[in-house]
Amino acid sequence: MTFRSNIRHSALPTTVVWDPALTAYNFGPGHPMAPDRLELTARLAAALGLFDHEHVAVEPPEPATDVELHTVHSADYVAAVRRVSEDPTTPDEAHGLGTEDDPAFRGMHEASARLAGGSLLAASALLSGSAVRAVNFSGGMHHAARDRASGFCIYNDAALAVQRLLDGGVRKVAYIDVDAHHGDGTQNIFWNDPRVLTISLHESGLSLFPGTGFANEIGGPDAQGMAVNVALPAWTEDAAWLRAFHAVVPQLVGAFEPEVIVSQHGCDSHRLDPLTHLNLSVDGQREAAAAVASLASRYCGNRWIATGGGGYEVTGVVPRAWSHLIGMVAQRPVPVSTPVPEAWRSYVRERYGITAPELMGDGVDTWWRSWEVGYDPNDAVDRSIMATRKEVFPLHGLDPWFD
Repeated sequence: MTFRSNIRHSALPTTVVWDPALTAYNFGPGHPMAPDRLELTARLAAALGLFDHEHVAVEPPEPATDVELHTVHSADYVAAVRRVSEDPTTPDEAHGLGTEDDPAFRGMHEASARLAGGSLLAASALLSGSAVRAVNFSGGMHHAARDRASGFCIYNDAALAVQRLLDGGVRKVAYIDVDAHHGDGTQNIFWNDPRVLTISLHESGLSLFPGTGFANEIGGPDAQGMAVNVALPAWTEDAAWLRAFHAVVPQLVGAFEPEVIVSQHGCDSHRLDPLTHLNLSVDGQREAAAAVASLASRYCGNRWIATGGGGYEVTGVVPRAWSHLIGMVAQRPVPVSTPVPEAWRSYVRERYGITAPELMGDGVDTWWRSWEVGYDPNDAVDRSIMATRKEVFPLHGLDPWFD
């Protein structure tokens, strides 16, 4: 398709999806998916001035309609969410509603639909030309399946955004998922759709939910090679993670030539996250966002929709990681040496009794070893990389050893 463009100056028009109403996505006290992480991110991003740039528009989303939700979710499932939303005392475990991971709560449908509406808003902004880039840090609910809730996810907003783009005339979309957990829901929704390349880098399913996402999951019969999975061993650090990303993602995105990138930036890969076993820093997560930004610039005319996702270290990690993401999307990257605004740190101290980090980075070296220096069969990460490359690279006309 031909994208409309309202660009009048060098900074790309950027939509940031935010409204305090998004914190209604709340599974209750003690649940890891604490809505505070959204409020703290918005507060930190505002304190850093990321919402104040002339080319940045902060837009509140409306709840997705049932018709919109039906583009990726079954009508029976949406109806089940509505029933549980109205009466949380009658769970529907057949649809994954009212489980330990996804407890029922009154208003669940509207809260989940609003979050989904945020990513639909982002996709519509790109299609209309009112924005070239967009970020919905409250989104990224990548476990939600066509007819079932899973892993804290009710409606799959990322899949909805991809489908909105396709329905709007976009020929090819690359979905890149860097959450610590496999992006199984999004992968499976587009399993047999050759217009969508889904790439997920995650902790191996041998040690982490949902137990899927291995190299041999490559897509349906009409979309062989369109599902790509890099299953990384527990305790993988920044350098190895970035090596894996750069050994797989740029090559496939270049071969696929998408018109838009949609990405999921769960920051639960951080070494302090209480639910996972990866060992990344905020600095490394920022590098991942920068790498996706570079791919959008190189292959997609800068068209990029970024979402949040997992991330359960609520005060020290999530707000910094997603403020970096907002900065990357808006072309106003925040240096890792930037002091965290004292007003924000005081707010965290007074409200949570926690001393927040002083800087926007963790003070680590994110240098990584390029794949071109050679494959090490004794390295577990290299073996994971090679397993993926052997499975999917030939299907894209790429050499798994040298490209």
